[in-house]
Amino acid sequence: MAEGLRERKKRETRQRLSDIATGLFLEHGFLTVTIADVAEAADVSVNTVYNYFPAKEDLFFDRSAGVVEQLSRWVRGRDEGESAARAVLREMRAEVESVSPRIGLLEGYDRFMRVIHEAPPLRSRLWSLQQEILDHLEATLREEAGAADGDPLPGLIAGQISWIHGTVFVAVGREMLKGRNPDEVSREMLVLLDDMEELLSEKVLNYAVRGA
Repeated sequence: MAEGLRERKKRETRQRLSDIATGLFLEHGFLTVTIADVAEAADVSVNTVYNYFPAKEDLFFDRSAGVVEQLSRWVRGRDEGESAARAVLREMRAEVESVSPRIGLLEGYDRFMRVIHEAPPLRSRLWSLQQEILDHLEATLREEAGAADGDPLPGLIAGQISWIHGTVFVAVGREMLKGRNPDEVSREMLVLLDDMEELLSEKVLNYAVRGA
């Protein structure tokens, strides 16, 4: 369905506010910049900013909804005969091999990570996002595997898959914070993914195989 003019303008305004706020956060730090500063820089009212972003943290993590749903999308899109864990491993390797900025493999990512490290509210929000990813994935695995409500296995498997995803993101952030070259970090992350796959049990690697 085609995007209407009203929806497009709202999307563009939201993106503009986020871009302006991110620039201010990178330049001055998250704790220093206020919503009023963002509103002034964007030439809008404070209420307008709050209409799009209920909290200042939302301005920084403006794409969090897509991140929360990412693992579930990969699991739902797995190939015939492919398990949930192997689908995520395949997609993660593709992201790393392509040196994708979506996982932090880009020049300047160290500035983004430094803002997070210097702001406890952002670190707390990041932890909350990780929990949302886990909960969302557990619900998806339960549905995809047809597991009963009381079955603990979807939650356990979700924890293992989320561990893969989270470990790579943390490792990328740590290395990029050192100002390293994205291509070099990419090669190291591929080795890390291989190491993590070897640690996973066959039960995890063969859970929720499509078509089984």
